[in-house]
Amino acid sequence: MNINQNYLNLKESYLFSTIAKKVEDYKKQNPDKNVIRLGIGDVTLPLCPAVTEAMEKAVKEMGKKETFRGYGPEQGYGFLASALAAYYQKRNVSLEEHEIFISDGAKSDLGNILDIFSVDNTVLIPDPVYPVYVDTNIMAGRNILYMNATAENGFLPLPDEKMDADIIYLCSPNNPTGAVYRKEQLQKWVEYALEHKAVILFDAAYEAFIQDESLPHSIYEIEGAKKCAIEFGSFSKTAGFTGTRCGYTVVPMELESSGVALNRLWLRRQTTKFNGVPYIVQRGAEAVFTEEGHRQTRQAIAYYLENAKIIGRALNTLGIPYTGGENSPYIWMQCPDGMTSWDYFDYLLEKANVVGTPGAGFGNNGEGFFRLTSFGNREDVLEATRRMEQLGK
Repeated sequence: MNINQNYLNLKESYLFSTIAKKVEDYKKQNPDKNVIRLGIGDVTLPLCPAVTEAMEKAVKEMGKKETFRGYGPEQGYGFLASALAAYYQKRNVSLEEHEIFISDGAKSDLGNILDIFSVDNTVLIPDPVYPVYVDTNIMAGRNILYMNATAENGFLPLPDEKMDADIIYLCSPNNPTGAVYRKEQLQKWVEYALEHKAVILFDAAYEAFIQDESLPHSIYEIEGAKKCAIEFGSFSKTAGFTGTRCGYTVVPMELESSGVALNRLWLRRQTTKFNGVPYIVQRGAEAVFTEEGHRQTRQAIAYYLENAKIIGRALNTLGIPYTGGENSPYIWMQCPDGMTSWDYFDYLLEKANVVGTPGAGFGNNGEGFFRLTSFGNREDVLEATRRMEQLGK
């Protein structure tokens, strides 16, 4: 028996597991301290009434012989795919239902999509970046190239003709930096992908937080993108489904490689390895797109964005540069006084009892930066920023 040796090339611990261990150790040594977490991007507001009412109705259906459902379609029920297609249509993006695949979250699909690609492909990944992009490709043994996302380019790198890649990861609004690509910037990436016969894996998990209507919510708003891009979406932050688990992946029929439609490959993969998302969960997700569901979920997003404004005002008071927070739930701040990101993590935890995420955990270019999230309770955000301001005086 042989193991997959590529796993030995991974860091010993996942970033957020390391953070959780450090916080747990600190709390054991300081049980009297009230530690406020502004690190991991988990939501704190409950599912909205429109969603829970739809799920309750679905539960009752499952309890009656006439309306009980067993195995559903692995790619998702038509009613949810139809609701998503209508959502895209509002942004003048036309999709067929069979181009939309329902899943248990964007994180799963971002890793699983690699099953349909050869390990010989070269992958281009931004630095800093969400760790899953990197780790899943290390697990497979692919060659990885990195593009620098820095303050100089607004943390939004553009194509470099010197780099020849087959698979390109883009995330907008970006995790961790909160930066958002403009249409003309994404157009350059689409043109690059078409020229190089590459595929873009576009993570749009945070698109619902975009407030500036001039910014694209989907890569399919860009001409030619259906021929070169797969898009991943999520209900986790849009509608609070972090514990409920539901997302979706769009694979247009126009996207082909050597005459083979990637849609068919992904369908074959999902029908083989995935049993689908529970009917009850999908009915809840469908309710997000009703008039009342839309209104209620947008109220939650507005709440989190107000939290982001509160954090931003505190950083402005302290004179600390940052990006994000306006069209994203993430605030990417520069560590004060030249501290490393892990030194600042320890400093903030010990002196203010506030937890964030060290930028170094997202890549080499993350060193010297720190991620805060706006998903906390309002009272906690206000208290955390008060402590940070007091610490800076």
